[in-house]
Amino acid sequence: MSTIQEGAKSQVMNQHLRSEPIPFIDVGSQRRRLGASLDAAVKRVLDHCQFVNGPEVAELEKQLAAYSGAKHVIGCASGTDALLMVLMAKNVGPGDAVLCPSFTFIATASPAARMGATPVYVDVDETTFNMSPESLKRGIATARKAGLRPVAVIPVDLFGQPADHDAIAEIARAEGLFVIDDAAQGFGASYKGRKLGTFGLATTTSFFPAKPLGCFGDGGAIFTDDDELAATLRSIRVHGQGVDKYDNVRLGLTGRLDTMQAAILIEKLKIFDDEIAARNKVAERYARGLSNVVTVPRLSPGNTSVWAQYTIRLPEGTDRDGFAAALKAQGVPTAIYYGKSMHQQTAYKQYPVAGGGLPGCESLSQDVISLPMHAYLTEADQERIIAAVRGALGG
Repeated sequence: MSTIQEGAKSQVMNQHLRSEPIPFIDVGSQRRRLGASLDAAVKRVLDHCQFVNGPEVAELEKQLAAYSGAKHVIGCASGTDALLMVLMAKNVGPGDAVLCPSFTFIATASPAARMGATPVYVDVDETTFNMSPESLKRGIATARKAGLRPVAVIPVDLFGQPADHDAIAEIARAEGLFVIDDAAQGFGASYKGRKLGTFGLATTTSFFPAKPLGCFGDGGAIFTDDDELAATLRSIRVHGQGVDKYDNVRLGLTGRLDTMQAAILIEKLKIFDDEIAARNKVAERYARGLSNVVTVPRLSPGNTSVWAQYTIRLPEGTDRDGFAAALKAQGVPTAIYYGKSMHQQTAYKQYPVAGGGLPGCESLSQDVISLPMHAYLTEADQERIIAAVRGALGG
């Protein structure tokens, strides 16, 4: 019998009553906390009946701009649409190369592919999980060698920690690329004292319900200081309209943020900083309880994180599926982000990879696993999780 199986069996035998499963992400507790204010926000939309581009959309954009420090915020239908709209605004297309990390969700690369451009995969740093600047340089060289025009780089603030924005910006300037910061998991975090939202030509984020700042459906936003880009994006999100909806001056899409979701996000933004502080306390407790049995995530100097996920690396040779099953038996859910990097997935594996390969991405895909992380995780439940992890590893 393996160490994991023995640890799980021991814990089950010592449990007189099966504990209730711990939520992996607890949207319900947040809903109960905001209760009446969310109900009132939804009621206001139902009363004024401006369900498309209602006043709450402009108000949310104003508040997000003040929060992030960005000059313009353009609400949109999803984080994927946010990336797509920026690429559309910049006329990215066939023959163009867009550099992005492979160890992330496919939404980072799919907009480039949909535009007819070529995603070029870059490796990541195994400590931060974020784009490797050295691999980015090799990826640009790979793209040019393949006859492509490198035009853009999309770093990802993975699991809530900002990427190495200074190093990436320096490379982008030297090579003539523009930067789109994919902050779908990182909005609310800071890099060297600056909140995400003002790095690169544009920053994009997602308000998917599981995100640190999430709505009750799909939603996203684009942040930029570029006046011309902002005007173009507002046109693109409504079919490419000019002075009115029957004067379409460019190709666009139906990329609007729903008014109801904007109203919900206004209320959630009021408690966002408090929730980030709570997430950081959860991360600190995990680090204290687990750092001697697994590899816990580390913040780079000058960074803060919103801890969209708390992702650990298991010891070499650990049966990850067995570990997950052992925790599940204790009512502790887990998730794997990402069991396959993009270059290993059927629909995306035909695209180029940076010279030197992607060993960091491939290594992480084999041994990472994420534990419950949210602002409402009690110390008692977290102690259960820590005990389950340690027990499953024989610690």
